[in-house]
Amino acid sequence: MSLDVPQHILDALTDVEMPRLGAEPEFAEHVAVSGQRLPAYRTGALVVGSGAAGLRAAVELKRRGVEVTIVSQSAWGGTSACSGSDKQTLHTANTADRGDNFQDMARAIGAGGAMDADTAYVEAVGSPRAMASLQYLGLPLPQERLGGILRYQTDHDEIGRATSCGPRTSRLMVKVLGAEAIRLGVPFFNQTTGVRILTGADGAEGLLAVRSKARGTDNPYGLVLFLAPVLVLAAGGPGELYRDSVFPNGCFGSLGLALEAGLELANITESQFGIGTRREGFPWNLSGTYVQVIPHIYSVDADGAEHHFLADYYRTTQEMASNVFRKGYQWPFHASRMLDFGSSLVDLAIFREGERGRKVFMDFNRNPLPVPDDRPFALDRLDDDVRSYLTNAGASQDTPIARLRHMNPLAIELYRRYKIDIATAPLEFAVNNQHMNGGVAVDVWGRSNVGGIYAVGEAAGTHGVTRPGGSALNAGQVFGTRAAEHIAASGRAARPCRTGAGGIPEAVSAVLALARPGSRLTLRGLREEIQARMSEHAGILCVPDAVRAARAGARALSGRIRSEGIAPDRPSEFARLVQWWQMALASEAVLAALDFYIARGGGSRGARAIRDPGGDAVPRARSGSLEAYRFRAEDPAHRDEQIRVRLDGETMHLSLHRNRECDAAARSFFERDWPAWLTGALYD
Repeated sequence: MSLDVPQHILDALTDVEMPRLGAEPEFAEHVAVSGQRLPAYRTGALVVGSGAAGLRAAVELKRRGVEVTIVSQSAWGGTSACSGSDKQTLHTANTADRGDNFQDMARAIGAGGAMDADTAYVEAVGSPRAMASLQYLGLPLPQERLGGILRYQTDHDEIGRATSCGPRTSRLMVKVLGAEAIRLGVPFFNQTTGVRILTGADGAEGLLAVRSKARGTDNPYGLVLFLAPVLVLAAGGPGELYRDSVFPNGCFGSLGLALEAGLELANITESQFGIGTRREGFPWNLSGTYVQVIPHIYSVDADGAEHHFLADYYRTTQEMASNVFRKGYQWPFHASRMLDFGSSLVDLAIFREGERGRKVFMDFNRNPLPVPDDRPFALDRLDDDVRSYLTNAGASQDTPIARLRHMNPLAIELYRRYKIDIATAPLEFAVNNQHMNGGVAVDVWGRSNVGGIYAVGEAAGTHGVTRPGGSALNAGQVFGTRAAEHIAASGRAARPCRTGAGGIPEAVSAVLALARPGSRLTLRGLREEIQARMSEHAGILCVPDAVRAARAGARALSGRIRSEGIAPDRPSEFARLVQWWQMALASEAVLAALDFYIARGGGSRGARAIRDPGGDAVPRARSGSLEAYRFRAEDPAHRDEQIRVRLDGETMHLSLHRNRECDAAARSFFERDWPAWLTGALYD
């Protein structure tokens, strides 16, 4: 039976109209500093970022009576609102289908290593609450006739804990949470970019930010102050780190901002890379049904000649087509899956075509061409898991586009909205950076090492080496709630008017010193240098000596910026100028951690293969061993620890921390443990 969904339903799930923001509050006071007059606003808690995680934190804080304010560089313009995949995943405990328990889910979340066991359990046990509250707010998660949530299998997920309301799942999450924040009257300052965290002896004191609306003769760069004893960092990941990226443009995250404030980062060696369309057009992940319908993948050289390059890697048409399908639920590149003709051999092949200067395309109007000397593609000649999935889905149509139209018409509609009709033309794509698994090191309440500063969502380092697809959306909801609970219980945010202003002159001087009209360093030059270095030396394939050289180059660039500053073309570029300085810091931190990991004998794990002529693992292609890509195997001992990075003066200080444990045998007891809840002792 063909899936027939009316056009108005497809439109509603694809063109998601976002809520309209209310009027912004007035700045009630001004502070004179460095010859400028800066508007100032006081609040109990300041949430930096307006994605799904930040909005969750703001909503839960407001519900608990905390005076909370949101600042955002671009409302509804971040990763949550603008990114996704074929049927973007929300990963939660599966209690409606095959059964599950929280300890099993926690083990799955932390299976890749470098993951705190207590954090994994918190995410697992908090997932039903997160999902149910989103449904209450209006998130249209699909149900079966008896009320169970429809589920499917996703990356690093063998149980089937994934659910979705289409390619715009996270945008729909932002919509319902944003509408709730507006309904609750949470103040929202849009077009506001945080540039320096203010701290004092007791921790957080606020945020120095830039607003174009505040620019004037007595404030040429539009600096403003938000004075608050609590900050929640929720500004997403460092999307601008890589040239080859599926992040929306302008996603800088807050890693550099955090480093300057003395916050410790964890696991920033760990990222996700996978196939997707380039950010120059419409950046989008090509996971799920985009590849499960098994389109023809080919490359085109400078002369316009087509190359059926995957046929050079796989031994049979069946093996090649089955591994293209598996990219649907094995979407991220994983070093070990390059072996034994696995699914990440597809990523390696695509990456090599890019190195040759060829463009790679996905054609949904053609089935895969056969491997030379083998039989043609046929749906009844696929590996058992692939054939079973397509049979159960009723996807027996003759062409990939017909199978896609049957299995997920929203996937076609989405690209049409951006003037790309994959039903009529091939789709260009590449291997891109997609997600930072590391971030600010936090405890089970989302607290950083600096008092009053919390981190949630992709800003927080709550993931290990790998994570099930969609668990990042779940983690943001769980930790947004957890942070709000802890902030409300601590009482720290109940004192907005007592916030001091001791560090303001130093913060203003530090950011103003970055802008130097005579500098040889420009924003365009910084972007090209940072992104090229990261894409070429910290992507899916890393060479130890090259990583070490890249680390030295990043450190040298940071030194040049400190001594020479950056040349702004105009005052309106000032926020970007500071962000590119912070991106230089983030790049240096990532490369320092990666070099530290490799120098300690770190092997290939997760998103990165460490190329090594003496390595004990080598991918094989149809023609034989790919010796140039021989790599080190992972050292299992490294799974039990995390690499932490902290900026100490001008030096990246690196340290090792053992993963926190969680006693799986511990049992709560109602009468014994209830007083800790009643008195708030559990928050200590």
